[in-house]
Amino acid sequence: MSLLDDGGPIFAQIAAELANQIADGTVGEGERVPSSNELAAFYRVNPATAARSLTTLSDEGLVEKRRGVGMFVAKGARDRLVRARRRHFADRYVRPLVVEAARLEIGLDELLGLVREELASAEVTTGERA
Repeated sequence: MSLLDDGGPIFAQIAAELANQIADGTVGEGERVPSSNELAAFYRVNPATAARSLTTLSDEGLVEKRRGVGMFVAKGARDRLVRARRRHFADRYVRPLVVEAARLEIGLDELLGLVREELASAEVTTGERA
């Protein structure tokens, strides 16, 4: 788990970290997520703050409570989360890219070429294949 920063409410940061783990498959569907006491100890926060992060994830339908057992990743949580993040990605990055490309009269082939160049550059920089 990554450490929290000062960029927002602590409960939201913890919820975001758990959501990231669900999105990347670190915590799979049906798997138990840490309890509020476990989260509180790990992040060194008040248990009520940790509980609020779990409530946030529950409200979003990403985790579900099993009485007497704990909180578990809900069925279909990863798919819903990835779909929502893809929509957000398109709205935040792709749409502005396409709008600016149109302003600059960059056609589809040229735009795709630019994206391919950036992907190749990212592969060299990170050592990963995009």
